[in-house]
Amino acid sequence: MAKTAFDKIKSGLDDAKAYLDGLRNMNDYDALRDYLKQQKLPEFVLSFEQIEEIIDAALPRAAQRASWWETLRSPQEKMPQREACLAGGYIATRMADGKSVRFKRMK
Repeated sequence: MAKTAFDKIKSGLDDAKAYLDGLRNMNDYDALRDYLKQQKLPEFVLSFEQIEEIIDAALPRAAQRASWWETLRSPQEKMPQREACLAGGYIATRMADGKSVRFKRMK
């Protein structure tokens, strides 16, 4: 069945909303990037709660997955939280407890 003009407009609006949500998410992690840039330690751990305080927002459920944080896995996938960590000078790895992240300064 052919798309109606309404369907096309709605699809375009959905695409625009997804794009804006992505920009909003990018901004959410700017605070994490800035925090990381200020750190002097070569390695440290932050709990999800501490990260949420830094970004002033709740982390998505996906943050519990190790792959969501791993900057070295699938580097072709540009994800805002990964980009923020790299821009802040750190590589992030979710800890085995599933509730915290290790940040290790890049060399």
